[in-house]
Amino acid sequence: MLMKNPKVEFCGYSAPHPSENHIQVRIQMYDNLSSLTALLGALDDLDSLFESIEDAYNASLQHDDFEIWDEKR
Repeated sequence: MLMKNPKVEFCGYSAPHPSENHIQVRIQMYDNLSSLTALLGALDDLDSLFESIEDAYNASLQHDDFEIWDEKR
């Protein structure tokens, strides 16, 4: 989502070590714009995308005919 923003020049991440529970993110912007604003916007865009995927999935479950497997039988 960050790279879809035309104001983002570069973004990347690295995991310093697999046993460490953090990553490093680098966001480089054109014209000295705020990378934090770009990151927060990308997170909002992802949230909207996941909401629309969930809505489409739930609508498909309600309106389509599926075979349901129940483990209790």
